[in-house]
Amino acid sequence: MKEVSFDFEGLSVYQKALDFIDEVYKQTQTFPQKELYGLSSQFIRAACSISLNIAEGKGDSNAQFNRFLNIAKNSAKECVVCSTIAFRQGYIKKSKDLDNRQQLAELLKMIAGLQRFLKEG
Repeated sequence: MKEVSFDFEGLSVYQKALDFIDEVYKQTQTFPQKELYGLSSQFIRAACSISLNIAEGKGDSNAQFNRFLNIAKNSAKECVVCSTIAFRQGYIKKSKDLDNRQQLAELLKMIAGLQRFLKEG
């Protein structure tokens, strides 16, 4: 069977967002059971939302894609808060929180760069 790919899958920001999702899933597996429908669920949803919105907006008009990229940025900011809460509650170490923040800062920069490109085009 022939492999099928979609145009958004070639975006490096989309690939980085998927990498971040992998990290969030690993981290939330160690959270207490009581957080299954709380912080774990919210962190996973917010992380997934980044790549979902990049995928949903790609191929639309530049204005629409920009709107979806703004939603992706807001989801990345949610992830910052989720990581902070996880650290403050002792679910992750400071080094993991810092790593999350670094990855999210990079994603936000990449999204902003893509938005600049859309405005120029």
